Amino acid sequence: MKVINNVQTWGDSHHPKILDLIRMLLGIFLLIKGSVFLNQHSFLMDKIMSTHTFNWSPEAVDWLIHYVTLVHMIGGVLIFLGLFTRLAAILQIPVVFGAVFFVNIMSYYVNSELWLSIMVLALLMLFTVIGSGPLSIDNVLKNLFPDDKEHKSS
Repeated sequence: MKVINNVQTWGDSHHPKILDLIRMLLGIFLLIKGSVFLNQHSFLMDKIMSTHTFNWSPEAVDWLIHYVTLVHMIGGVLIFLGLFTRLAAILQIPVVFGAVFFVNIMSYYVNSELWLSIMVLALLMLFTVIGSGPLSIDNVLKNLFPDDKEHKSS
């Protein structure tokens, strides 16, 4: 637990404001990607079922598409706002990891989305460590309700 607190303290103290803009753009990108998945549900279902890579049932593939869509949309909003940024990034990492290693690498042609997925994965890992930054709801809440240890001990 002490290691996690040390990483969180280090991340909070080493955060240039330009990273807040990058965090917001990442959140918008994830939200848009989630809405694309929502609009192309049947196409994605057909594409995954036709590859026979994992030999999953249609119900499992449907659940996976809904999970990815939900994680991207809710996580994108949370990352954009800077609310529970570390948690939202941690929940996004397995989804984007799957996109990098199972979807994009299995493509036989030169895939421009591979580099985008790798960049998104790297940014998610970065924001898992450094947190949301000064331009975030997390920071506003931290300043509104400071952790006053003197009053809690009495």
